[in-house]
Amino acid sequence: MSELPGRTPIALTVAGSDSSGGAGIQADLKTFTALGVYGASVITALTAQNTRGVAAVEAVGPDFVLAQLDAVLSDLDVAAIKTGMLANAAIVGAVARRLARHAAGTRVALIVDPVMVATSGDVLLSPDAVDALREELAPLATLLTPNLAEAAQLLGTAVADSEAAAQAQAAALFARCRCPVLLKGGHGAGTDAIDLFYDGGTVTRLVRPRLATRHTHGTGCVLSAAVAGLMARGCPLEAAITGAKAFVWQGLKTGASLGVGQGRGPVDCLFGIRTAPFPIPNCQADE
Repeated sequence: MSELPGRTPIALTVAGSDSSGGAGIQADLKTFTALGVYGASVITALTAQNTRGVAAVEAVGPDFVLAQLDAVLSDLDVAAIKTGMLANAAIVGAVARRLARHAAGTRVALIVDPVMVATSGDVLLSPDAVDALREELAPLATLLTPNLAEAAQLLGTAVADSEAAAQAQAAALFARCRCPVLLKGGHGAGTDAIDLFYDGGTVTRLVRPRLATRHTHGTGCVLSAAVAGLMARGCPLEAAITGAKAFVWQGLKTGASLGVGQGRGPVDCLFGIRTAPFPIPNCQADE
């Protein structure tokens, strides 16, 4: 008797590769795994980077990005998709048009993380791509997840310097991009890290104590991947956002213990797996 296909939830990340493993495709796939979700990937760009910065970026041609996307979507039953680093306007437009066509008649969640600048400060999205992301991709999104600086760029305004200003920008993004918004406050000030969710109704505040850590590499990638992963598992949007916030906070809390890199170390996406690790055999060589 042949084995029937399983019911493992599947999530897809469309993003850039981080050679140091702390952000991008690598962080997304770790996050999916930690949440019990099968992860597939479409690579949009290669980066030569580590915890100290980005040395080089090589964008993948839009046609090959679409070839990867078609290969995955024609075969796997993808329940949620997240986009991260899309590099340039040609890739943003190509991905948006293909996802718009795929979304017709489906209920696939789409989480758009408008990755523009790395944690190190290096630019990851060409200026001409901002309009394409705002006008073509964001309106397809189940959720848009900008940080404070990305929100300001999408709106063409100054970075919010207070919670009231951030709430106003979340509402402006909802109106401009025509999708629900989770405005992340991790780069803000104050004793608490406050994210703001706005879906056209009331603003929901998600609050966690701000952690004094430099191990923040990949934070935004992990958050958007966690939302996608939880939605792939059947969580409604607000529950997925709350769960993702808790997941990232715990990853930030334990990230320092990894001891990875000499700069801004990565979020610990696999903290849950480390609490119940696979039994490792005795790997010591015989004496």
